[in-house]
Amino acid sequence: MRFEKGHKAATRRHIVEVASKCIRRDGVAAAGIGGIMGEAGLTKGAFSPHFGSKESLVREALASALASQQDHLDQDRQDGADVEAVIRSYLRRAHLKYPAEGCPSAALLPEIARQPLPTRTAYEKGMRSYVSALAALLPITDAEASRRRATAIFGLMVGTLQFARAVRDVAYAEQILEGGIDAALHLARAPYSGD
Repeated sequence: MRFEKGHKAATRRHIVEVASKCIRRDGVAAAGIGGIMGEAGLTKGAFSPHFGSKESLVREALASALASQQDHLDQDRQDGADVEAVIRSYLRRAHLKYPAEGCPSAALLPEIARQPLPTRTAYEKGMRSYVSALAALLPITDAEASRRRATAIFGLMVGTLQFARAVRDVAYAEQILEGGIDAALHLARAPYSGD
């Protein structure tokens, strides 16, 4: 059977998109090839013409999720969002409830740390890009200090979301989010001492 030009590339993109959601929802270890391909509406046999291994799919799915997160931040910045708006957008109830659509760091950080070096390298590249964009929103003019501060803020945001997802009490989860917003805003607004 002959397919239209671009069909293979479109199918690959679709698999990556579905895999990205599956691994953020279920975790890398729990998201199997059969399940991912089933959710993509394809057979397990359709996997190998597109990917050499689960690791290569995970790496590409993670890179795709990071790129999507970066695109969202870039769009917010174009729309004039300040650092407070970005922090509040990240630490919102919808992000808490839908990990498959959200930040790959908050969903997968412990598993990413156990992945092979190429996957961790791809993660680091995407994370550094996001942190640089976040740093551009801070009032600190020293570039290195701004990146360090943005890294701390991002770490605080990720940890806050992970803690809030781990508790079953919805009211307590909301308190955790609010506390994280307050702490991240305090860090974002704290004067730079120059040391």
